[in-house]
Amino acid sequence: MNAPLWVAMPLIALLAAAARADVRTRKIPNTLTFPALLLGLAMHTALHGFEGTGSSLSGIAIAMLIMLPGWLFRFMGAGDVKLMAAVGAWLAWPQALIAVLASLVMGGAIALIVAMRRGLVRTAIANAGIMAQAAMARVAMPPVSTGVRFPFALAVLAGSTLALWVRT
Repeated sequence: MNAPLWVAMPLIALLAAAARADVRTRKIPNTLTFPALLLGLAMHTALHGFEGTGSSLSGIAIAMLIMLPGWLFRFMGAGDVKLMAAVGAWLAWPQALIAVLASLVMGGAIALIVAMRRGLVRTAIANAGIMAQAAMARVAMPPVSTGVRFPFALAVLAGSTLALWVRT
């Protein structure tokens, strides 16, 4: 179930505001994420009744399930997870899945650019190898980091915008 593009325009405004806040302060305010989540849920309920509610809740759930490990392993902040949940509410299932995956790809591209600019590509590749080995051996992953941080809301803005173009 896709929201018409004109309905998604408030989402783009939200993501632009979140990206601005994230770039400036490295935080995404709850005053943006929680109302956006509730409005997205209300919009789908108003447009499609209980089916819309279910699709929006599914979008929230898929966003949370995919993004939560990033917060648990300290790869991203809680604001990033909450922002993606708000996107899930607005885009609903299955577009929310596309938005999450596209945002992660965009985040990877941004991380690569930042690592290249800071001369940390070798370290990042070595850390990826350590994480892959730990995952294959099914052991606890050692904490690895290049120290590269960037405002992930930029990736969410790019990935979600891309998801709006994809019709499911």
